[in-house]
Amino acid sequence: MIFNPEYECMETAVRQKLQLANLKNLVEMLYANVVFYREKMDALGVKPVDIHSLKDIEKLPFTTKDDLRLNYPHGLLACPKDRIVEVHMSSGTTGKPVVDEYTMKDLNIWRESMARTMAAAGCTKDDIVQNCYGYGLFTGGPGAHYGALTIGAEVLPMSSGNTARQLMVMQDFGSTMLTCTPSYALYMAEEAVDAGIDLHSLPLSKGCFGAEPWSENMRKEIENRYRMKAYDIYGLTEIIGPGVSFECEAQDGLHINEDFFYPEIIDPQTGAILPPGEKGELVFTTLTKEGTPLLRYRTRDITYLMSEPCRCGRTTTRMHRLFGRTDDMLIIRGVNVFPSQIEQALIEIEGTEPQYLIVVNRGESHLDDVELQVEVKREFFSDETRGLEELRNRIENVMKSKLQIGVKVKLVEPKTIERSLGKAKRVIDNRKI
Repeated sequence: MIFNPEYECMETAVRQKLQLANLKNLVEMLYANVVFYREKMDALGVKPVDIHSLKDIEKLPFTTKDDLRLNYPHGLLACPKDRIVEVHMSSGTTGKPVVDEYTMKDLNIWRESMARTMAAAGCTKDDIVQNCYGYGLFTGGPGAHYGALTIGAEVLPMSSGNTARQLMVMQDFGSTMLTCTPSYALYMAEEAVDAGIDLHSLPLSKGCFGAEPWSENMRKEIENRYRMKAYDIYGLTEIIGPGVSFECEAQDGLHINEDFFYPEIIDPQTGAILPPGEKGELVFTTLTKEGTPLLRYRTRDITYLMSEPCRCGRTTTRMHRLFGRTDDMLIIRGVNVFPSQIEQALIEIEGTEPQYLIVVNRGESHLDDVELQVEVKREFFSDETRGLEELRNRIENVMKSKLQIGVKVKLVEPKTIERSLGKAKRVIDNRKI
């Protein structure tokens, strides 16, 4: 379902005209109201009057997560403080968090963005949405909540954790849509099996999953375990929260709400803008935000943009699902490795669970030593040593082929690797570099 055809199906030329007008307004506002951006633009010798076309965005400065932390808590506020009605902060960071401050207009943009997102996954006013993203300062729970309410659906604001209660409510209230991280969806499925709950008998038919990179194979695993349609959604606190982009029924990339968020792909080393179809770092400018708008925010997420028409009828630019992050990327013996590559390979191997942990050490010889801990399905984990050895060898051979490096595989019993109620922790890097 298309929630807002006027904007989601807008002609490209009309959208670009709107984007340019909003970009000019944004630059003027930031130059006048935010010292950080005025100093950045002055250092580059650029003024608001220098923005004549969308291509001129490359004249403007980048913003990084470090910039947000250094300006904590209100250094990037672009409007009077008394107009702020809600505040959210990033989760899982060290040091000062990054802050997003919302005016009422910003909240309405967020509601609209998430309504488009959830409608694209099939959410209607007749759905019962079990929202298992975390509430509070984290944007996941409130974002999905706002989107479902805007559509008119019934919301079960469960937040994350207390899995036994989640499963009870799922059965008793007849949840039809699930929203959470993909790793938590799989964890709940495991717990359902142990509790003797047949997920296939429940009315769940669809889900919106995000907040961490996940593979196509992980999607298939979720869909098989729940017998539902699983949709990828994308967002980040710094930009607005979830709702920046989303999959439609075609599931051929994620549609960007680009009347609100202007996307670029850059070379992460040089900062040069890359053309559609070329993989690089995703960058966003918040065209319409009032509270804490950002110019050219470097997300550190790796993807590419797709401009070909989508069969769903939307005309917005799409981004390929994430390949990983520049700051999650491991450089092992000179080879770039993303955890998502390992996950994609593991789910194709019969006998393994989609739960793994990568432990990297640097040995006495100063060479990287990589151990991949992999959970084995209960029926495969037996006293038959030869079968486990064959499985271990098969995983090592697949990893060698996929990653171009050798890794030491350690098979562990089911539920050995610690589960996360939010974003899954996949890497422990013990190297002193």
